[in-house]
Amino acid sequence: MADAKRKGPLDGLLAVSLEQAVAAPYCSSRLADAGARVIKIERPEGDFARGYDKAVHGTSSYFVWLNRGKQSLVADIKEPNDAALMHRLLSKADVFIQNLAPGAAARSGFGSEQLRAKYPRLITVDISGYGEGNAYADMKAYDLLVQAESGLAMITGRPEGPGRVGVSVCDISCGMVSYSGILEALIERGITGKGKGLKISLFDGVADWMTQPLLYFEGTGKAQARVGLAHPTICPYGAFELVDGTLVLISIQNEREWQDLCTHFLGQPELPKQPGFENNTARVKNRPQVDAIVAAKMKTLDRAGVTALLNTAKTAFGFVNDLASLAHHPALRRIDVAVPGGTASIVAPPMIDGTPKQLGPVPAVGEHSAAIRAEFAA
Repeated sequence: MADAKRKGPLDGLLAVSLEQAVAAPYCSSRLADAGARVIKIERPEGDFARGYDKAVHGTSSYFVWLNRGKQSLVADIKEPNDAALMHRLLSKADVFIQNLAPGAAARSGFGSEQLRAKYPRLITVDISGYGEGNAYADMKAYDLLVQAESGLAMITGRPEGPGRVGVSVCDISCGMVSYSGILEALIERGITGKGKGLKISLFDGVADWMTQPLLYFEGTGKAQARVGLAHPTICPYGAFELVDGTLVLISIQNEREWQDLCTHFLGQPELPKQPGFENNTARVKNRPQVDAIVAAKMKTLDRAGVTALLNTAKTAFGFVNDLASLAHHPALRRIDVAVPGGTASIVAPPMIDGTPKQLGPVPAVGEHSAAIRAEFAA
């Protein structure tokens, strides 16, 4: 019966997060989703991400996404009484997360090494833009800046110029790595009894994702080309326009799939035997001609017709949807979350573990301040 009352696998865990914007809140939101108690420390005006927009009943869409299930405590860690409250919280906490400006937490007496010396079981997580001990360590780092600095923007977009990934991918990557690092540290603490210091940067997170393009460049001397909605080293693999203007993206991964596409979709079973079409390397070099043949066929079909033919050819494909289409996508799972002023239907957590999900509400600024101060009074 006790298990039935558990909120999740991290029920009973206390995380204190001195956080703002995206990376750290992403990490702590996943702790909250898994049942941990997350106390979010905010300035009197609140996390500045609260003001990014007012799309969800007057609350920022970013804030709703990243702060469900948390408790909001307004505190000033530079003020002695609030600093003392913070230490009382941390003496009971399992995890402390912070993504303040480099050195700010330490200058206020909340450096990770200091805290772990005082609270040996505490797991500390320092999130930064570019890490420590390098020329960029003190630079401000926002997601698009890191997309540019990491080379990601230069391999994203169309041939005419670099582009931005449409979501905060560097923040998200950093938040995901932080969450997985915390879970590893909790497992290790269960063995050793000791906490651990974790340091994660936005740059390191997305640089890891850039490993393949970097290795390709260093091995060949050539950077992968920007090809928009296509693949730089596989052909045909890209988006094609249908008769009604809809874009459909197809992916050919091997020669068997190419043969099937030629036979059952293009109606040209002999095409793979012709020079420039015989293998992927040849097709990449001959991309304009390959794509032109596929595009000509696509232009004769509507959505229903292309679906039928591509299914017959056993070709992997997907439609290039807009957000209105995503909102009604048959694979999209949603879950309701209470927000100040109403209820939001947000995207459900991606992990399915057989347990019905129930996410906590999004807090108003300082909503839990009085209760937390009373609970952790001196």
